[in-house]
Formats: sequence, structure tokens, C-alpha cells
Amino acid sequence: MTDIQRVWALLALALAVLFVGLLEPILMPFLVGTLLAYLGDPLADRLEARGLGRTLAVSLVFVGLSSVLIVLVLLTIPLLGRQLDLLATKIPQWLHAIQDVLIPWLQQTLNLPKDSLPITQFKTVLTENWMSAGGLLGTLWSKVAGSSLAMMTWLANLVLIPVVTFYLLRDWDIVMAHLRDLLPRSVEPTVVQLATECDEILGAFIRGQLLVMLALGIIYSIGLKFVGLDLAFILGLIAGLASIVPYMGFIVGITVAGIAAWFQFYELPMLLAVGVVFAIGQILEGMVLTPLLVGDRIGLHPVAVIFAIMAGGQLAGFTGVLLALPVAAVVMVLLRHAHTSYKDSKLYTADNAP
Repeated sequence: MTDIQRVWALLALALAVLFVGLLEPILMPFLVGTLLAYLGDPLADRLEARGLGRTLAVSLVFVGLSSVLIVLVLLTIPLLGRQLDLLATKIPQWLHAIQDVLIPWLQQTLNLPKDSLPITQFKTVLTENWMSAGGLLGTLWSKVAGSSLAMMTWLANLVLIPVVTFYLLRDWDIVMAHLRDLLPRSVEPTVVQLATECDEILGAFIRGQLLVMLALGIIYSIGLKFVGLDLAFILGLIAGLASIVPYMGFIVGITVAGIAAWFQFYELPMLLAVGVVFAIGQILEGMVLTPLLVGDRIGLHPVAVIFAIMAGGQLAGFTGVLLALPVAAVVMVLLRHAHTSYKDSKLYTADNAP
């Protein structure tokens, strides 16, 4: 790139960052719509290759995506509501179990004084904070529900998502072609190569990993329900969501489910049954789900995924979380090419010997 091209590239990057920062409150439906259009474009291209018109192919994909999302919402929300209600009743029981069973066992095993573990104070603080959190959520909801402007904004954003998704999906190839045509001819091949590599990584991760998360959430929920855990659905959902980072879902899921199983049954065989459920899920993930749905093209290290999501949330809230993985994929591809360029440069290969 020439010096003037570098200046324009930096200005474009700065304007993009400023744009995201200033318009962050209204970007959510557009980012979600872009994500859904990105997920549906390969399927629309396949249907178009079979002889269907672009509009018909997009309409079929749009109806399919909408149907899947609606079914998931209709199945998930009622179950999640019942599980949260059950969790609210379980927390006091767990606190009593800690006070009446766990604390005496620890004191007897470790020879601790009777009042060395302040469980009563802990119970009081936790209960007060839980009630305060519930009251805060109730107050927040009452304010949102009582504000016609806030409700209208929320509904408008919700309605905008399918509209943005449909039009972006229909014109996706046209938009990409226009963006490619705007690139300076001298850097167009390099940018297209980088964009192709980013697309491979993002496509494998987003399409594949979301399906893996969904499959693991279902497997864990069914397995824990078969074991007899009352909170099987919400525990399976937590484990499935945590599976966005490899092995994190297994670690978080087996820990939380093991604690819940102990407080529900107080039997070692039930802990072993929970371990079997997560072992089966881990085997299926490693041998079937990940090779079939994701493949070996991700290239995003688990630590990089964690850092990207946390950094995105810290810098730009929910919008930052949505942008975290695409930005991380782009940065990783650029670092790979920078590493290759460094290895080929005189700075690395120059012989300093006399």
C-alpha cells in the first residue's frame, strides 16, 4: 500500500470505530440481522445454484430460519420460566442443607471450632441480595413496561430484525460485490484473500459452534433429566452456552450439575451418573459433533475466544459481544500474515555475521 492508501485506511478504521461508538444504542437489530443473513447466505446460494431465483431462495431460507427461531423460543421460554421458579424455591433449601449438613461435616472433619464458619451471616447476606436483585428486576421491568417510548423502541428493534435480515440476505452478494469494487486495485487481491480466510474461520465457528452448542445443550438436558435432576433444563442450557469455548461447557456443566445433584439426592451414585452424562456429551462432541459440524478450520484459540468476548462486552456492551468474534477472527488472520511477513523479512533473516 502507498502512504496515501494507508492514511485513508486508518481514517476509514477510525470512522468505523467512531460510528459504532456513537450509534451503539441502535445497532443491535442491524448486527443481529447481519449475523442471521451471514448464516443463511450459503444455503441461499446453494438453492440459487439449483435453479431457484434469488428472491425465492432467500424467501425459503428466511422462512426456515424464522420457523426454527420461533420453535426454539416457544419451546425454551416456558421451560426456562418454570426452571427459574423452581430454582428460586431450591436456593433456600440448599442454604439449609449447607448449614445443617455441609458445615457440621466440615467442622468435624477439619476439627474446626463451632462458630468458625459464618454460615448464618452468609445466608442472611445472600438472601437479602437475592431479594434485592429480584426487587431491582421488578422495578426495572415496571419502568420499561410503564414507558411507552421504551416499549415502542424495544418493539421496533424486534420488528426490524427480520426486515433487516431479509433485505440483507437478498442483496448479500450484491453488497459484497460493491464493497469489493470499492477497494483500491493494488490491494484488492490481498484484501479478498484475507476476507476469504476470515470467512472460513467465522463460518466454521459461528455456524458450526452454534450447532454444537445447541446439540450439547439438548444432550445434557435430556441426560440430566434421565438422571432425575429437577433443574435439568437450565443446567443443560448453561453447559451448552458455556460450550462456546471448548471444554468450558464440560467443566462448568459437570461442576454445577454435580452440586445440584448432591443437594438433591445426597448420594454418591447420582454424582457418578452426572459424570457419565457429561462424559458421553464430551465423547460425542469430540468424535461426532465437532468434526462433523465445525471441522478443523476454526483456528480461534479458546483463550482468544474468552478474551474477545470479555473485551467486547467491557468496551461496547452487548454490541461489543456481537462484534467480538468477527473482530477476533480478522485480527487473528492479520497476525498470521504479519507473522509470515516477519519471517520473510530482512529483520528476521538478515545475516549479521561479518
